[in-house]
Amino acid sequence: MILAAQPDMEIVGEAGNGREALDLAGQLQPDVVVMDVAMPELNGIEATRRIADLSPRSRVLALSMHKDSVYVREILRAGARGYLLKDSIASDLLAAVRAIARGEGYLSPGVSDAVLNDYRRHVTDPIDLLTSREREVLQMIAEGKTNKEIATVLNLSVYTVDAHRGRIMEKLNLHSVTDLVRFAVRAGLVD
Repeated sequence: MILAAQPDMEIVGEAGNGREALDLAGQLQPDVVVMDVAMPELNGIEATRRIADLSPRSRVLALSMHKDSVYVREILRAGARGYLLKDSIASDLLAAVRAIARGEGYLSPGVSDAVLNDYRRHVTDPIDLLTSREREVLQMIAEGKTNKEIATVLNLSVYTVDAHRGRIMEKLNLHSVTDLVRFAVRAGLVD
């Protein structure tokens, strides 16, 4: 009712379960699909994954009562562009649908902490694999310094610098100085 009352929105279909949602999305190719995470027959996560293949133009907004990061992570991984809690107010629903329709993402404020904590727990930056000394050596390599110059600046032997270089390349699965330089630029160690 909230969506139907909007002059800039048109409800083109409604589904009672995940399989029906999938069929309708394939037939109707809607701009936005508001998907309940807990749909019968085919859950919202799997339905979202299949809609992404069947109707790539359609953007999915997940609707759920769950604040748990597992639900949020899985449906976003499946292709949803946003996540809205069912206890949200009407204006949040409208803002979410409009944001998704414009190609933007949307997260309910009530799940933002869960998403941030989940991100911190599950996303690791390869730079974190390196020790402080290895990062220092990597930066100097990326700046074009030779092993001898690095050894002099850090008061190390050339062999120790070479050992650091080898461990850096092994940890980051890189195979040349060019790869090391590219990595250092992407990691923000050098301009």
